[in-house]
Amino acid sequence: MSTPETQEPAVRVDRDEKDPAVAVVTLNRPQRRNALTVELKEALVEALNLVAGDAEVRAVVLTGSGKSFCVGQDLGEHAETLRADPATSFNTVERHYNPIVRALAEMPKPVVAAINGGAVGAGLGFALACDLRVAAEGAPFATAFAAIGLTADSGLSASLVHSLGAARATELMLLGESFSAEQAKEWGLVRAVVPAGEVLGAALELARRLAAGPTAAYAEIKKALALGAVSPLETVLAGEGAGQARLGVTRDHQGAVDAFLAKQRPTFEGA
Repeated sequence: MSTPETQEPAVRVDRDEKDPAVAVVTLNRPQRRNALTVELKEALVEALNLVAGDAEVRAVVLTGSGKSFCVGQDLGEHAETLRADPATSFNTVERHYNPIVRALAEMPKPVVAAINGGAVGAGLGFALACDLRVAAEGAPFATAFAAIGLTADSGLSASLVHSLGAARATELMLLGESFSAEQAKEWGLVRAVVPAGEVLGAALELARRLAAGPTAAYAEIKKALALGAVSPLETVLAGEGAGQARLGVTRDHQGAVDAFLAKQRPTFEGA
């Protein structure tokens, strides 16, 4: 799909030149700060499902083109849907936002967000649905929903609480105050803050490291962490045990044990 403004694809999927096991998914409406239209959201769902199902891809980078990561819903398009039929204008949450967040959070391989600029509303939700984040110096973050009379979408009600605790999450949601990439790093939301021109490179370096790792184990770790965030201890213990059993028969685990005993560095195949 292409954007009507430029005929460029609304979402690009590229392979890293240094490591083709890394896929880069780029939101591509730079002239509108990667604001989310139906076209872009549908293209993003398709792109994420594509890389999730590609066995050759072992790590993913999500980023935005231009100077913004993603500023959330395109309010011009939203206004049109409200005028057309307010009762159905929020069907996009079930059709688009929820599948995007599930695709990122449940991706069976690590996802690194390269936050090259502003991450607002659903854009912030997408970033927090990724596993690791690298941000540009001074990049602004905000929830923004209360400012237009809405509650959260894109999983922010959970991801903010789990990442920052209920008190700070409540402040950010109710007051809508923006915060910087530097504050986000201080709070533990992002791994690193680097100059804007170095964000993608830093994220790719991290993704390459992950792509060389035990992909199946990473998928199980993601499942275990998601379960651990919301479940009682007995459920967590059972989930961990089941995950260990599944990994115990993988070539990666068996090869790593043999390498450890031989005092060698393991090489992971991703299976």
